[in-house]
Amino acid sequence: MPKEKTKEEIFNKCEQNGMFIFMEKIDLDKIKTMLNISVAGLEVIQQLIKKTPKESYGWSIIFRNYYDVLRQLVEAFIRFDKIKSLNHQCLFAYLCIKHPELELSWEFFEKIRTKRNGINYYGQPVSYNDFKEIELQLNVYINLLKKKILEKLE
Repeated sequence: MPKEKTKEEIFNKCEQNGMFIFMEKIDLDKIKTMLNISVAGLEVIQQLIKKTPKESYGWSIIFRNYYDVLRQLVEAFIRFDKIKSLNHQCLFAYLCIKHPELELSWEFFEKIRTKRNGINYYGQPVSYNDFKEIELQLNVYINLLKKKILEKLE
């Protein structure tokens, strides 16, 4: 079993490999659009949750869409730093390293990222119980990032 890398190790590797792209300016319109798409995605997910039976493969779709909402909010948030990341792991490492004030868990990001990769690349479904295990923390992170983005837009 490979040793999991720390956020510092990943951040340093991402920096060395040019995975963080510096942007000339903060594009507030782009950030607003990303926020609005995330909120719309969340509304659709809430409707799916109500209609999905516990034994359905649909929980993999719900999980993946929830993950994408969170990822897009992280992308929107770090645009205030004039940064864009070329992959998800670097994106989450950047957020955790550069914004410790948010008190977000690197381990949680790695858990959901690898679970999402399992769905997308290895055919590993997510069950209702898998989803329920991370739902609360996902919602906390999503709500925190939405709040912080709205504060920065004011």
